[in-house]
Amino acid sequence: MNVKKMSALALVAVAASFSLTACGGSDSGGSDSGGSAGAAAGASPGDGGTPLGAPSDGSGSASAPASGSGGSASGSNAAAGSGKDTGSGTGGGTGSTSGSACKTANLAFTTSGGMAEGELLVNLKNTGATACAMHGFPGVDLKSQYGTEHATRSAMSVPTVKLAAGQETHFTLHYPPNHTGGSGVTFTKLIITPPNETHSHTVPTGINIPVSDSSSGPGITVDPVGAGK
Repeated sequence: MNVKKMSALALVAVAASFSLTACGGSDSGGSDSGGSAGAAAGASPGDGGTPLGAPSDGSGSASAPASGSGGSASGSNAAAGSGKDTGSGTGGGTGSTSGSACKTANLAFTTSGGMAEGELLVNLKNTGATACAMHGFPGVDLKSQYGTEHATRSAMSVPTVKLAAGQETHFTLHYPPNHTGGSGVTFTKLIITPPNETHSHTVPTGINIPVSDSSSGPGITVDPVGAGK
């Protein structure tokens, strides 16, 4: 009887030992399983492998196109500004259609008597196909057998004259008439340069003035184009 009881007790002890070993292995396995589960959760397909709390790739890439879009808008505004500047330039060109500078080649020159003695009108007719304008004093050189005299400018204010095709204006040349009884000096040619031009036109004339030894010249003056109308 004693032997049987001892054998039974030994079997119970061995069984208990195996049971404890099995429980320890289960706890260790549970711990590993928990770690694997955590790692799997950190790299879940739903998060795309991105840790929680970090911005997703989708939101980061969205900010880049937004910045690019802003740059594009800025470029559009710059282009609009450039167009405005170009328009402004075109507007200036359009304004010139009211009368670009009259060219010597598009003017006809004639002379006629002035309102008083010692005045000569020089008439300028626009023979061009479009309107033109003049603003300023003409250059006038008077040729005689003794040389050339240059007319000085008068003190009159300068108007702007606009000539339609076929329209005419004039300027006045003032000179001292010869009442000395002597032969004086006779000018036979006028060399006329319109305002803001470099090309001249020669007109025949017959202006006679007294001989003068004045250092200020013979006293011949010219008014601006269109003055005195």
